[in-house]
Amino acid sequence: MAECTEVAELVYLVTGGCGFLGEHIVRMLLEREPRLRELRVFDLHLSPWLEELKTGPVQVTAIQGDVTQAHEVAAAVSGAHVVIHTAGLVDVFGRVTPETIFKVNVQGTRNVIEACVQMGTRCLVYTSSMEVVGPNIKGQPFYRGNENTPYEAMHKHPYPQSKAQAERLVLEANGRKVRGGLPLVTCALRPTGIYGEGHQIMRDFYRQGLRLGGWLFRAVPASVEHGRVYVGNVAWMHVLVARELEQRAVLMGGQVYFCYDQSPYKSYEDFNMEFLGPCGLRLVGTRPLLPHWLLVFLAALNALLQCLLRPLVLYAPLLNPYTLAVANTTFTVSTNKAQRHFGYEPLFSWEDSRARTILWVQGSAQ
Repeated sequence: MAECTEVAELVYLVTGGCGFLGEHIVRMLLEREPRLRELRVFDLHLSPWLEELKTGPVQVTAIQGDVTQAHEVAAAVSGAHVVIHTAGLVDVFGRVTPETIFKVNVQGTRNVIEACVQMGTRCLVYTSSMEVVGPNIKGQPFYRGNENTPYEAMHKHPYPQSKAQAERLVLEANGRKVRGGLPLVTCALRPTGIYGEGHQIMRDFYRQGLRLGGWLFRAVPASVEHGRVYVGNVAWMHVLVARELEQRAVLMGGQVYFCYDQSPYKSYEDFNMEFLGPCGLRLVGTRPLLPHWLLVFLAALNALLQCLLRPLVLYAPLLNPYTLAVANTTFTVSTNKAQRHFGYEPLFSWEDSRARTILWVQGSAQ
C-alpha cells in the first residue's frame, strides 16, 4: 500500500503529463517538490523534451498509455503515492466526436479512480475546469464569484458536460477505502482560462494576425470580462495541493478550488492583446465590427455545416454557438479559498507572467 505521509521519497504520477498544463506541472514538481524520488509521466503521445529531464536527481519515467485502457492506468498507478490527473480532451470546436470526449474525460477518470482504489494510492488531484460551472447556455454572468456562489450550471456541449461528470466522480470518490483499508483523499482544481507558454490558441491567434497583415478584428464587447490565470501558477497550485492533501484530508478532501492569480479581468480579446500587442499585432475597433445577431447567425451556420460535412470532412471553425456564448458572457472569480486551505500564493506575478508569455509568443512564429 502506498501512503502520502511520512515517506521521505515519494512517487508521483501525472496523467496527461505531456500536455500544455501537464508539462508545466511536471517541470514544477521537479523544481519544487524536494521529497520526490520518481516522477511518472503518463501520456498517449510522449514528447521529446522528456529526455532532457532524465538526467537529473529524480527518476523520470515516461509511460506511453491511454487513460481509456484500465489495465494501462492501473499499471502506471501501481506504487504511486500521489496521482495528479490532468489527462483529458479539451475540445470546444467539434474536432472530435462527443463519444470520444466522454470516453476520455469520464471513463478515463473512472479508470484513474479505480486504479487508485485497487493499488492503494491515497491521494488524487483532479484538473477540472471553470466550465464545470459555466458560462451556462443562458449567458448568465458569473461576476467575482467564489466556489460557493449560486449559479445555474446548464450545459449542452459535450466538453463541459464531460468535465462536470468527471469532477463529480472524483469528489464522490473521496473517502472510499483503498487497498489496505485507508480512505482515498481527492480534490478538484478549476482553472479559469489558462494562458502562458505552450498555449495553442494564443499561438493560433498570433499566426492568424500575421496572415492578416498584423491586424485582428474585435468580435466581443470590451465590457465582457473573463478571469484568466497563468499556467505556471496553475501548476504551482497543483503541486501545493498534492503536497498538503493527505495531511489536511478533513479540510481539503472532496473540495473544489478555483485556480486564480493576479491576472487582470478583461475581455478575451483585450487580454490576449496584452501579449499580442507587444508582438506587433493591433486590434481593430473599440466595438465589435459585426452585430451580435449576425455572429449568432454565423455561429449557427457553422454548427449546421459541421453537422452536414462531418461524414465527409472535418470542419471545426473557431466560431460556434458554444464559443460565442462563452466569449460573450462575463465569468470572473474572486476567492481566497486556496490560500486559506493550503497556503496558496501565486508564484508568478502578473508582470512576470506577462513577460514570459510575450517572450514565448515572439518565438512561436518561428
